[in-house]
Amino acid sequence: MRYLTDRKRATGLGSAKSGTEHFWNMTLSSIGLLVLVPLFIFTFGPQLGAPYEEVVAYFARPFPAIVAGLTLTVGMLHFKNGAQVAIEDYVGGLTRKIAIAVTVCLSYALIGAGLYALVRLAL
Repeated sequence: MRYLTDRKRATGLGSAKSGTEHFWNMTLSSIGLLVLVPLFIFTFGPQLGAPYEEVVAYFARPFPAIVAGLTLTVGMLHFKNGAQVAIEDYVGGLTRKIAIAVTVCLSYALIGAGLYALVRLAL
């Protein structure tokens, strides 16, 4: 006969055994976005409504292009992780797996398309 406490039975168990890592990824990306979003607003804001040639010349400089690329990448990864948590909480079965796969693919596709557009604009 085995005598196990409730804590001993629950040790190592969890929904995905990676909750702490996921929490820290979300926390770090949100801290990164706290810095990047104001930088992006202050670098991109003055260019709204400017002629195309002026915007291309502006994003040919490294700092605005790097800020825009980092904001896009960190923002979409934060979206992917947040959407995955929401899907895991509210969707079940095969639909959950499909929804997570679509969300991950959409996030990476948007990162790729955005970075491609930014590189084409900057070069």
